[in-house]
Amino acid sequence: MFMEERHQEILDTIKANGKITVAEITGKYGISDESARRDLRMLEQKGVCKRTHGGAILIGQVSVRPPVDRNFDNMPILDNYREISRVAAGKIRENDTVYLTNGSFGHIMVSFLPRDIHFTIVVNSVDIGRDLRSFDNIDVYIAGGKMRQSGSLVDSLANEFVSRLHFDLCFITGAGLTAEFGLSNGTDETASFQRTIMKNSRSRCLIIPSSKIGVDSFIKVCDADAFDSIITDWDCAEDQIAAFEEKGIRITIVEEPK
Repeated sequence: MFMEERHQEILDTIKANGKITVAEITGKYGISDESARRDLRMLEQKGVCKRTHGGAILIGQVSVRPPVDRNFDNMPILDNYREISRVAAGKIRENDTVYLTNGSFGHIMVSFLPRDIHFTIVVNSVDIGRDLRSFDNIDVYIAGGKMRQSGSLVDSLANEFVSRLHFDLCFITGAGLTAEFGLSNGTDETASFQRTIMKNSRSRCLIIPSSKIGVDSFIKVCDADAFDSIITDWDCAEDQIAAFEEKGIRITIVEEPK
């Protein structure tokens, strides 16, 4: 097989599955790890994929759509989301006041929240607020405002509510992150709400899957170095991680479950 044919097949796999690993390439084509990584480097230079520690991922389109309704109770939980959530929840300390992001990460983190210490959580999600009712060690505040179909609240009323609060720690996520553009999201309401949270937070932690690193969404939230720490997974893009570390950001890469 010619190299060009192999590259096309590798690209087809990335488009179909969203990713490919070096192990998959070496196993299928009988080439060395070095050759597989060279193939991925050449494809990345063409702008069709983004290399990671273990392979490559598909480059997504810029997102401008707000989140829609999701059934969190029946949502499949991916390994990387679970491990990022587990590590993030371990950062909470006794008597902390914490902002917990909405969406998938916020929902998953609920199951890992400490039960043996007292702390305060502020959320802008009616679904997460409902889930927290069973925690007798947590004081829960819910930002008010117009509820989106997704169950989140990020309008001007919600923004005004959180502008009056101070946080020891905030957990933020987003639709895209690059060292050059920073954190980005699909709507200006969400970006504005997140900026207010971060402005009022002593420690800022970004939790984001590798699939969203190296991606720019529609609206910029902030520069990458506005965060003290970033938690991501084992498929993170190599060049972006190096760029974040150069900015002095603490990077935690969670381990893939065996």
